[in-house]
Amino acid sequence: MAKSLETSRIELHEKLIDVLGSNNVYFQPPETEKMKYPAILYDLYRVQQRFAGDISYKKSPAWSITIIDRNEDVDWIYKMLDAFSYCSTERMYKADNLAHYAFIVYYS
Repeated sequence: MAKSLETSRIELHEKLIDVLGSNNVYFQPPETEKMKYPAILYDLYRVQQRFAGDISYKKSPAWSITIIDRNEDVDWIYKMLDAFSYCSTERMYKADNLAHYAFIVYYS
C-alpha cells in the first residue's frame, strides 16, 4: 500500500530540515508568519499519475520547493540535487534582496 500524502509530506519536511540544517522549513505558512532566513518554503505542486490498461497504478506527488537566503554564495542547488533523486532546478532569482532557489521534487 502506498503512503498517504500526509505521511509523504511529513517525511519530506524532515528531510528538508536536514538539507537546510535548521527548523526554518515552512509548509504553506500564513502571510502573518514571519520567516527566518535561510528558509525553505514548500507546497504540493501536482500529483502525477501513471496508467496501464486504463487503471491508475502509481501516483507521484511533486513538490514545489523554494530555498530563500540572504547569502547568494551558498550552493543550495548541489545540496538539493544530492539530497533528492528526482529533483530538478527550476530557476534562481532575487526578490526583496533575497536569493530564491526554486526546485521541483518528486517525493513519495
